[in-house]
Order: sequence, then C-alpha cells, then structure tokens
Amino acid sequence: MTEVDIFRDIDAAEMDAMAQAAPRREFKRGSLVYSPHQRVETLFILKQGRIRIFRVSPDGRTLTTAIVEPGTIFGEMVIVGQQMHDSFAEAMEDVAVCVMTKADVQTLLLGDQRIAARISETLGRRLGALEQRLSDAVFKSVPQRLATTLLTLSEGQPAPLGRGQHVNLTHEQLAALAATSRETTTKVLGEFADLGLISLGRGRIAVIDRQRLEAIRGD
Repeated sequence: MTEVDIFRDIDAAEMDAMAQAAPRREFKRGSLVYSPHQRVETLFILKQGRIRIFRVSPDGRTLTTAIVEPGTIFGEMVIVGQQMHDSFAEAMEDVAVCVMTKADVQTLLLGDQRIAARISETLGRRLGALEQRLSDAVFKSVPQRLATTLLTLSEGQPAPLGRGQHVNLTHEQLAALAATSRETTTKVLGEFADLGLISLGRGRIAVIDRQRLEAIRGD
C-alpha cells in the first residue's frame, strides 16, 4: 500500500499494521466489487486498475457517476464521509483492492492525523470534480464535454507504439460521464475520428491529438 497516496511517509512498522488490517483482494474485469446489497460498512483502497461507479434506474438503465483511479478510496463508510448511495462498483479491468472494516478505519486511518487529512483532501477533490461535471453539463457543449472527459481519462495512460493513449470505455459509459446520450456520443466521436483526434475500437478509444482536443475543450 506504499503506492497509495494517503499512506505516503508512513514508516515500515505502521505499514505492516495497515497491510495486516486491510487484506488484498483481486477482482477480474467486469466483476462487481461492491453492490448496495452489502450491509456491512466497508472501505476499499484501490491499489491497481480502475473502478466504475454506477447506479441502475428502476427500468434497468445504468448511469456511470464516477471512474475511480488507483491510489484512492471508495465504498460505504459514513465516518469518513464516504457513501455509495445505492451505487455499484465494477472492475473496468483486473483490479486489486485493500479492504478495511469500520474498526480498522477508526484505529488506523482516523487515528493518524496525516492520513485523516489526506482522506479529507481526496474526498474534497472528488466533490470538486463532481461539481465541475455538473457545471460543464450546463455551460459546455457536448463536444467540449466529451473532449474534457477523454483528456481526463487518458491522462497518464501509456501510448503503446505511439498509437495514442487508450480510454477503455463503451460509448454508453462515456456518454454517462459526459451527461449526454449514447447516440450523440457516437456521432461526436465519429467526427473526432474523422478529424484525426482519436481512433475508435471495440470498447476502446485512443486519444491521438491531445493538443487539438484541448483546444476543443476550452477553458
């Protein structure tokens, strides 16, 4: 867990205690890491891979509300202000998480002022990102929102053989993040591809020209 940002500067003895309290679990791509049917409060520390947080409407439609990147936390843990609000967590690729109970969180996380402060920072950034998405949905065009989402998700991703940085999402998942319809997303992505900004594959989008996408994104 030394790779997880909230545990930076923690000494070896403290890290050993963390590792014993938070066993590592692995999930295959497409597996549910969390569902609203779980009644026990659990905090997950994402070590490897990415997690999709989504909700399901009464008529069966899904809405992606967040993509969780490695080095952060998610789950149902009221004492750290983390709630899933009837959401599911799905592994977008093979993932590794560390799992903590409420008692462990109180003792090992909230009992250390450094870690408690970093948890607050993490949740604050997540809230800020949500507020930005809501603002973009009102004030930005669909191409701007899609450009923003693609740039954010591809940032830091490797570019194998110079073929662009990959975003492994379906058009429906990307549409949910950009607050638009799947049909409109497919249309705009096609326009981006025609302009040479991205390339499209099955469940995969490669960002080819970040500079021109940034120009479309605007301020």
